Parts: sequence; structure tokens; C-alpha cells
Amino acid sequence: MNSISDTYRSIAAPAKGIYKELGSKFLAFAYPVETEDAAKKIIASFRKEYFDARHHCFAWRLGLTGEPYRFSDDGEPSSTAGRPIHGQLLSQELSDILVVVVRYFGGVKLGVPGLIRAYRTATQDALANAEIIEKVAGEHFTIEFEYLQMNDVMKVLKDMGITPLSQAFDLKCRMEVRVRLTQIEDFRRQLAFCQII
Repeated sequence: MNSISDTYRSIAAPAKGIYKELGSKFLAFAYPVETEDAAKKIIASFRKEYFDARHHCFAWRLGLTGEPYRFSDDGEPSSTAGRPIHGQLLSQELSDILVVVVRYFGGVKLGVPGLIRAYRTATQDALANAEIIEKVAGEHFTIEFEYLQMNDVMKVLKDMGITPLSQAFDLKCRMEVRVRLTQIEDFRRQLAFCQII
């Protein structure tokens, strides 16, 4: 039995949360993301959609270990927004996730403790409304093999519970597969007769 874990927690679909205090409104949006680019695009879309909001603070974590990660206070006092949002992702052990909190200022300053509480609570609300799922970390591979090896390849994939993502059959066959981290060594060993890219 392999001792390393290749599973981690994420969310199934976008979710929303809200927190209001002294006229300020904090709208929290949690999104499942798998790449830094995807996170950046969503953040940019929020800046456009909520252009009239004063701050668009965020935090994201990616992959099995939650690294890379990033958070931003977007003009709020240092560590009052991005860090509390990130702290909620850490405490709930979530990854492949982005949370953006859009703030509409209500005219009354909340102070540092008030801001930390507001961003943390808005994030908690969004995460409470999200469906938490278990994800399996894996890597994508391309396998190339001769047509005559098809049955051997398909048997290995079936035994390991791997479903091809795409396939092309000709004299030379090619398949795209995603293999969970704990199976990679076994996968390479069993398919040593193929070219694995």
C-alpha cells in the first residue's frame, strides 16, 4: 500500500457568500480553478463586472499541496483582506480554488480587526455554500504503441482503472491518459513496452 496521499479537497462549482457591516458590503465568490491563468482571468472579469467596487481582494491555492498560492489586499491595509481569505482556504484544507471578495465601501471605516473579520466571514459564507469534493492528483501522459499492442495496452488501462481521454488508431496508435500520482510508477512499469511521453 502506498503511503503518499494523492487526494485533496476542492469545490465542485462556483459558490457565493456575503457579509455586511456598517454599510459596507463584502461579496465573496468561490471558484474551482486548476491554473494560475484561469484564476487571473476570473479576477480580471470581476474587476470589469464590479468596476464600481472599491476593492477586489482574492486568494487562490492550486494542486495537491496547495502550492503555488497567492493572495492580494488590493489596496486594503496590509494583511487585512488577502491573508484572511487565504487563511480560510488553509483551515478548510481546500485547493484548486479561488476566492474573490468584492467590497463596496459604506462610508464608515471598519478598522483593521473589522476588515479581517469581514473578509474572513464573507469567505466562510461562500465556502459554506460550496459543495466540497475530493480530487485526485494526477499527471497527463501520451502513450504511443503499435496497433498489434492494442489489446495489451487496453488490458493494463482497464486493470488500473484508467480511461483514455483521447485516442487515435492507425498503424501507430496514440492515447492521452491521466494517471493518479500513486499509480504513475506502476503505470510506467506495466507499459514499458510502449513509448510514454
